[in-house]
Amino acid sequence: MERIETIKRIMDAGVVAVIRAESKEQGIRIIDAIKEGGIKALEITMTVPGALDIIKELSERYRGEDLIIGAGSVLDPETARLCILAGAKYIVSPYFDRETVRLCNRYRVAVMPGIMTVKEAVEALECGAEILKVFPGNAFGPSIISSFKGPIPQGNFMPTGGVNLDNVKDWINAGAVAVGTGGDLTKGAKTGDYKLVTETAARFVEEVRKARGN
Repeated sequence: MERIETIKRIMDAGVVAVIRAESKEQGIRIIDAIKEGGIKALEITMTVPGALDIIKELSERYRGEDLIIGAGSVLDPETARLCILAGAKYIVSPYFDRETVRLCNRYRVAVMPGIMTVKEAVEALECGAEILKVFPGNAFGPSIISSFKGPIPQGNFMPTGGVNLDNVKDWINAGAVAVGTGGDLTKGAKTGDYKLVTETAARFVEEVRKARGN
């Protein structure tokens, strides 16, 4: 049931914050700012120094709270298993790797593989992926969701890459069940403006809410 609940919570939240940082300390500050802005799903990428330590620390710090900690930029099943052991509730990959999906299924952990074609999307569904990460989203634009939905209406798609405050409503209106956003969300951290990160997070939450009409 936990895996099903994780998927439901991500879809209900509508926004997954993709965390990239230059250090563990910066990563923690970004995460705290995003959390204050109201985004409930956090994806700690494996490109962040000390990513596994951050996942473990956050999983323990926010245990029992309404926050979903996951791991991103996971390229192989070995890394996926380490992330799960550290406490990650979901695994995100930039591409579809059958063995990574199989491992996540083995441990009943939600997995979101990256896809770019209908063939990849169907194969990921056949392997049991509930949400398909359309990546890089800026290579296509929101219309790709509508195109995928034609032959694969049962697919749940989440674009990442190029999602910003100006186009997030277009992605949701095109049929995305959620969006992943990183650079546009956390750009304030580059200058130490974590208040801007919080404000941007709140605006993303509001834009998704308005696009959904609730």
